[in-house]
Amino acid sequence: MRAPLCAEDPSEILSRAVIEDPHAFFARLRRESPLSRVAETGVHAVASWALVDEALGREADFSANLTGVLIRGHDARPDTFELPSTGATDVIATADEPDHAIHRGLVKPWLGPGRVAGLEPMLRRWTREALDGFVAAGGGDFAPIAERVPALAVARLLGLPERDVEHFRTWAMMGGDMLAGDASAERLGELARETMRMAAYLGEHLDRAGGVDEHAPLLAVLADAVREGVIPREAALGISIVLFGAGGESTAALIGSVVRWLAGDEALADRLRRDASLIPRFVEEVVRLEPPFKFHYRAVRRACRLGGFDLEPGDRLMLLWASANRDEAVFDEPDRLRLDRRYPKRHMSFGRGAHFCVGAHLARLEARVMVEALLAGTARITLVEDAPARLAPSIFVRRYEHLPIRAEAA
Repeated sequence: MRAPLCAEDPSEILSRAVIEDPHAFFARLRRESPLSRVAETGVHAVASWALVDEALGREADFSANLTGVLIRGHDARPDTFELPSTGATDVIATADEPDHAIHRGLVKPWLGPGRVAGLEPMLRRWTREALDGFVAAGGGDFAPIAERVPALAVARLLGLPERDVEHFRTWAMMGGDMLAGDASAERLGELARETMRMAAYLGEHLDRAGGVDEHAPLLAVLADAVREGVIPREAALGISIVLFGAGGESTAALIGSVVRWLAGDEALADRLRRDASLIPRFVEEVVRLEPPFKFHYRAVRRACRLGGFDLEPGDRLMLLWASANRDEAVFDEPDRLRLDRRYPKRHMSFGRGAHFCVGAHLARLEARVMVEALLAGTARITLVEDAPARLAPSIFVRRYEHLPIRAEAA
């Protein structure tokens, strides 16, 4: 038996209302059908913690390869855009074993707690430089600040020059655009061409990368792996490209969300000013409540069942992190930000299991540093009532494109 449809209106999942506030929609899915079909696309929304967790553990049935994405068709109904499987696309988060373990083994040492801690002085400098002018001006649009620091961090890890940061900001947002669900075929073509320009730039730096030592950037590690035959060159480029999206856009989205939350809750901001030890818990709750990436795809490898319903080869799953993180069966007061949760890191925003986000340490550090610096440098931050914040029109990423904030210096 096939799963029921996720909505009477096939276009609801792509609507601006669901993009702006998906949680009522997701709650209905959890309540009525935790596994449901998105129109006749073969895409299935997986909404409950239990089913998402089960799917993550069934790698023989569900591939992490990104084989296609949900888009708005010409008649506004959901459709799919098929993606070719290549060595450049099936990397890290979208790779299956054994490639996934190889890619992760190359990247993980450069994103572990010790290595990331060494970046903290640089992160604080970049953050201070960005905030000084912002606070002195009384505030402004925070979105460019949220985007700039993560782009610089990824560039530093890879060994790329800071002077090209504006290119990095643009490139970091492209992956989310491709998965947004609202991109036209023409826009997808533009993104593909820009990705080729990005790959050419990264390829030049990859080919010039030096030898590997304890201070070498990640591009040198990837270049060495190519020379040693561990991975092909296209995989090294794919890993570099993915790091910009996973480390750039996702962290920019997280920083935007934590700042938006603080600006909308002065009592909470004041509490964190008085007790900075609560900031990591605050960041973790925002990660749970507003995951930067609302879902990831899985491709169905073979005929199987999930949640009592039949799946066929070629079907796809949308593992809805944003829904699982608010599952009433798992969390007390799931829609409330609480700083006293017993297990604050128990959420799916960074994935789970073998594909747990390799950059989670860095994302948490960047968000914490930003919150600490912003609260220390201001007496008050508020939203601008007559200039509302604007989210990217994406079913995939929850990122503020425009985030007007008023700031009063401390």
